Amino acid sequence: MLLPTAVSLLLLSASTTVSARPCVAFDTNWNLLAFGLDGKDWSAGTQDTWTGSECNVFSWSRAPALTASTPRWCRWFGLGHHRLWSTVRARPSRPRVPSNPPLDSPFDGANTTCYLSQYTNAIYVLNGDSQNPSSIYIYDASAKSWTTQAVTAGSFDPASFDAILDHDTNVFYALSHGSLFSLDMGLLKAANSTPLPWNDAETAPYPSDYQPVMALAQNHIHFLDVPGVPAGSADIFVIHYSYFQPQSQAYPLPDGSTFPATYGQATSFFQNDGVQQEFAFIPQDSSAVYVINVESNTTQALAGPSAKDSQATYFASVTSLVQLTTNGSVYFLPYLEGNTSTNAAATWSLVSILASAAPPSTATSSSSATGTQSGASSTSTSSSGSSGALSAANIHFGLVLSAILGVAACLL
Repeated sequence: MLLPTAVSLLLLSASTTVSARPCVAFDTNWNLLAFGLDGKDWSAGTQDTWTGSECNVFSWSRAPALTASTPRWCRWFGLGHHRLWSTVRARPSRPRVPSNPPLDSPFDGANTTCYLSQYTNAIYVLNGDSQNPSSIYIYDASAKSWTTQAVTAGSFDPASFDAILDHDTNVFYALSHGSLFSLDMGLLKAANSTPLPWNDAETAPYPSDYQPVMALAQNHIHFLDVPGVPAGSADIFVIHYSYFQPQSQAYPLPDGSTFPATYGQATSFFQNDGVQQEFAFIPQDSSAVYVINVESNTTQALAGPSAKDSQATYFASVTSLVQLTTNGSVYFLPYLEGNTSTNAAATWSLVSILASAAPPSTATSSSSATGTQSGASSTSTSSSGSSGALSAANIHFGLVLSAILGVAACLL
């Protein structure tokens, strides 16, 4: 009787579709992490593994974990804490190890964003749960565990904001409806029992309908696309003095041109040690990537994303800029600080190791690109999660399930 029950549980699991809005981030060892992608957590490892046939997927299974030394043979199949093992021939880059315990956040918020706390090696997730939009979900990258931090929102609107996490103070700064808010995370890598408050720090010198574009560098918040500020310039908020500089700062390109005054996405490049010195700005039309260096007050223009997705999100490490599209595709642009010739020649590539593990949707977005093309023309429609399209995972699952049913028939 146990085997039919197990099969029933498997069928229930297979028929459950998790609609999720994922996000990507890095830990302090620069492993690329994808949260809520196809309803699971994934680790693509470091940059040198992203386009290969190996995948390091983190798992808390009691069973032996897959390692890089077993690229072609995957031993997997889980039923709670009791595991029925089947050795099956697996395609390269096919790491089907479900994350366990399950995700603490459903990743279904309208504006889910992830932030790396470099001092604590923790990932903070804002707006990850539409039912609890104020809660902050904390992933401890060392312990590989999730906790949920209660938050007192006050007048902060979790449905309308942009935010940065300051490197040195580990304080969130968020602009929402014309007010600048702050929330001090201390050195949390796991939630505590005391709710953390969003504090209304001060009124920003911007109209309440300003759609913020914020980036962090040298403990300064840079505001782009500010009304009245010319193209190629940014307003600056000095965190340590809680002070808006009265004059904007220009960041020209070498030929004297400027990045456009338009809405887009911004993310900071980390350093192995110390505060960020550069950030990337990607206009909504994905026409280019502009890397702004706040030490030299200059900008370099790099290849725009090959997936033209106006709703894509971005995260940077020390040596790469990563794009997550609305259909769940993940691409990266290699980057070397200070190496202008190498950066100018760099092209976008698919993180194939994730595409194989969690195939992107094919029905919800027309944004697409393959290989290392740059500048491919496409359009996109905003969506999130999986479309339920037939994938190799479903086929693989069916084959294993058929094998179990065959065993059951032999035992009856």
